[in-house]
Amino acid sequence: MREDICTIPIHEVFEPKDGCPLCRMRDMLEDRMATYITGAAMMEPDVRIETNRLGFCENHFRQILMRGSRLSVALILESLLHEMDEEIFEGAKPDPKSAAKKVVPAIEKREKSCFICENIEKNMDHLNSTVVTMWQKDEEFRQLFAQQPYICLPHCRTLLRATGKLSKKDATALNEVIYTLSRRYLQEVNGDVTHFCRMFDYRNNGGDWGNSKDSIERSIRYITSRDPQVTAKADEKNR
Repeated sequence: MREDICTIPIHEVFEPKDGCPLCRMRDMLEDRMATYITGAAMMEPDVRIETNRLGFCENHFRQILMRGSRLSVALILESLLHEMDEEIFEGAKPDPKSAAKKVVPAIEKREKSCFICENIEKNMDHLNSTVVTMWQKDEEFRQLFAQQPYICLPHCRTLLRATGKLSKKDATALNEVIYTLSRRYLQEVNGDVTHFCRMFDYRNNGGDWGNSKDSIERSIRYITSRDPQVTAKADEKNR
């Protein structure tokens, strides 16, 4: 399959064979988006209109705060907070009927929307479709795909959804590879978590932890596609 502007980044993401390739792809897009928003795009009217309309989820607020200057984040927040005030509270009365009709739904809408989430979802849908097309047409990429360590559970779902565009024969063949990569790793971390639990038995004191010390973090990453924020050491008996 001839490489182009769409396929080259996907090859680059799959080449390292480190973790879930779709997680790396998502992380790359998030990093670029967070940098873009807090950089030159910060003062672009059309971008500001959309960031004011959609806001950011907790995870992406953290990312833009890490990447941008405090001033750039403050400028984004200034107009966002102003729009939220008008959208949620302007014209609302403190009585229960007004709260139930206007304030509560407006807050719930805000809690479910995020500028970066929406853009990442659109881009990931396109990239998943490109991955499936590459697998269908490129034998070298099929081999590279099969050599991935695993596909996390959320991206297993999105890839399986994307294979629905293929013929039944091709979809079945690709689904088998996706199942294998995802389930094999699930069973691996399941075994490591079981071993981790057994190491807290006094009879195994001083025993070999094997690959189990980071099994909790790896399992959560597999289930959620996100690294957990933890501070406790793996062998601490925290309760």
